[in-house]
Amino acid sequence: MYNKLERNDACWCGSGKKYKVCHFNQDERIKLYKSKGCIVPNRSMIKSTAQINGIRESGKVNIEILDYITDQIQIGMSTGEIDRLIDHKTRELGGIPATLGYDGFPKSVCISINHEVCHGIPSDKVILQDGDILNVDVTTKVNGYYSDSSRMYCLGNVSADRLRLVDAARKAIDVGLEKARAWNFLGDIGQAINDFTRSMGYSVVKEIGGHGVGIEMHEEPYVSYVSKSGTEMLLVPGMVFTIEPMINAGKAGVILNKANGWTISTKDGKDSAQWEVTVLITDSGYEILAY
Repeated sequence: MYNKLERNDACWCGSGKKYKVCHFNQDERIKLYKSKGCIVPNRSMIKSTAQINGIRESGKVNIEILDYITDQIQIGMSTGEIDRLIDHKTRELGGIPATLGYDGFPKSVCISINHEVCHGIPSDKVILQDGDILNVDVTTKVNGYYSDSSRMYCLGNVSADRLRLVDAARKAIDVGLEKARAWNFLGDIGQAINDFTRSMGYSVVKEIGGHGVGIEMHEEPYVSYVSKSGTEMLLVPGMVFTIEPMINAGKAGVILNKANGWTISTKDGKDSAQWEVTVLITDSGYEILAY
C-alpha cells in the first residue's frame, strides 16, 4: 500500500514536490501505526491539494444551495417543490444534483420528515405541516468533485420535544468534530457522539453512518457512530468524509419502506433528526467543507 519511494523522487500525490518534503514524514508515521495493528487509510483516501481545492469549491456550492432553500421552505409547500427548487438552483450555480439517478434514486435531494430517518423521496403529495421537522440532504457535484451536507428545519409551532431533539442532533456534530483530529481514530468520533446522544436520552442509528466523499459520492471509509475510542481507521491529514449521525428520540431500530426501496424510518414511529457536514482532516485539526 505504501510503496517504497526514494526521498528525492516525485511525491505520489501529484504535487510535483519531492517526496521528502511532501508526504514522506506522514507516510512514515502511518507505517508506524500500521505496524502496531491499526487500520490505516490507503493513498486513495488521502486527497491531494488539487482534489481538496475541488471538493472545497463543490462545498461552497452545496452551502449556497442550502442557504437558498432555507429562505424558501414554508408550511403548505410540497417536498416535490423543494426538490425542483434545489435542482434548478444547483444547475444555476454550475453544479449537478448528485442524488438524481444515483442507484436509481428518482429525485435531486433527500427530504425526510419527522419519523423518517433518511432517504425520503420528495413528492408533490407530501405537504409540509405546522409543527413538522425535516431534514434536507443535499449532495452536489461540481467539476467532477462531490460534497455532501444536510440541515434540519423546524416549521411553525414545533413541540418542545422536537426542538430538543433537533438541537441535540446539531450538538452531536460539534461533539464529533472535537475528535476529528489527525492521529485520532474514527472510533473516537463514534464513541463521543454515542456517549453524548445517550446522555441526552436518545439513540443513534446503527445501520447507517458517514462515508468518505470527494472523488465519488460515497467512498471509504465508513463512519460508524456506535464504535469505540481507539478503534476503526486512523485519521490522517487529507482524509475527507462526512459526519452525519442519525439521532432517534426513541429506540435505534429502523425499517425500510419496501414500497419505494429507499426511505428509512424509525421502527417505533418516534422522531429522528440529523445534521451532516463534509470535513477535511488537516495537520492542525479539521476544516468543514460543507455544512
